[in-house]
Amino acid sequence: MTVLSVRGLTVRFRMRESAPVRAVTDVSFDLAAGECLALVGESGCGKSVLASALLGLLPGNAETTGSALLAGAGDDPATDLITADEATLARTVRGRRVGLVPQSPAAHLTPVRTVRAHLTETVRRLTGTRGRDALRTATEAAARVSFPAGHLDRHPHELSGGLAQRAATALALVGDAPLLLADEPTTGLDRDLVERTVDELRRHTGSTRALLMITHDLAAAARIADRVAVMYAGRLVEIADAAAFFGTPGPRHPYARGLLDALPERAFRPVPGRPPELAALPEGCAFAARCAHADTACSAQPPLTGGLACHHPHTAPTDLVHPPQAAEAPRA
Repeated sequence: MTVLSVRGLTVRFRMRESAPVRAVTDVSFDLAAGECLALVGESGCGKSVLASALLGLLPGNAETTGSALLAGAGDDPATDLITADEATLARTVRGRRVGLVPQSPAAHLTPVRTVRAHLTETVRRLTGTRGRDALRTATEAAARVSFPAGHLDRHPHELSGGLAQRAATALALVGDAPLLLADEPTTGLDRDLVERTVDELRRHTGSTRALLMITHDLAAAARIADRVAVMYAGRLVEIADAAAFFGTPGPRHPYARGLLDALPERAFRPVPGRPPELAALPEGCAFAARCAHADTACSAQPPLTGGLACHHPHTAPTDLVHPPQAAEAPRA
């Protein structure tokens, strides 16, 4: 069962005094029930814009084209998240059919309400549970992400960044939405909590549920992902099975290999150069200026074919044979 099918998703931001910002360009992928897809890439490559587009949360100067078909659930028909109106998204999609772990949780929490109040109201709204049952379910949701019970009656400004992140994760899990979008869900967490949090997100997947995790944490992706999608300058440049990506033969795109090379467990060598400005992208391969293999062929944009967009992919087995260290995660 396909939970989400994205085709040709493109997002442009109109700017008054400069060229449009090409934040996302022609992105296509499918996400199946029971699957975790990790979307990785440097800051500013368009990952969070893609998530916001799926939820209809882009600012007014955004122009979005393409489609993102969310499978129907119960009495709800399949919905194109890109063309759906705000009323549909607010009433039937957000929280109920698509859960969000936001990148900046403090901005999504009401400052005058405690964490317990946030969770209890979300339980009531999404499940219809009332009274003591709602309070118990709220407490259980907090426990799922290791949020300490002694902090449930604190307000958002009284929480550390890590606690705010765990509160937001608990809120996203309440509705058991078919699609869970987790945008940097491990920000501010120590390694033990990173592993416990992503394991809980992984447990969310099942026969009708899937997880799209946007992350810089490649060790977390290696721990729970089934597939990895690498984004660069607004485009997908590689989609691969996680086992092959983090092990042997490794990534095929030079940029994806560079991301792994930058890890302390690997070569600890950063990708040279800087990403291009999204308002001034080259006509050809956007990575060419940073790539040791670039030549005249790279003046043309390579299409994403067979999960790869590159004129000069790596074909030899990688010499980076040790994946990020992570214990085996439970699988749904």
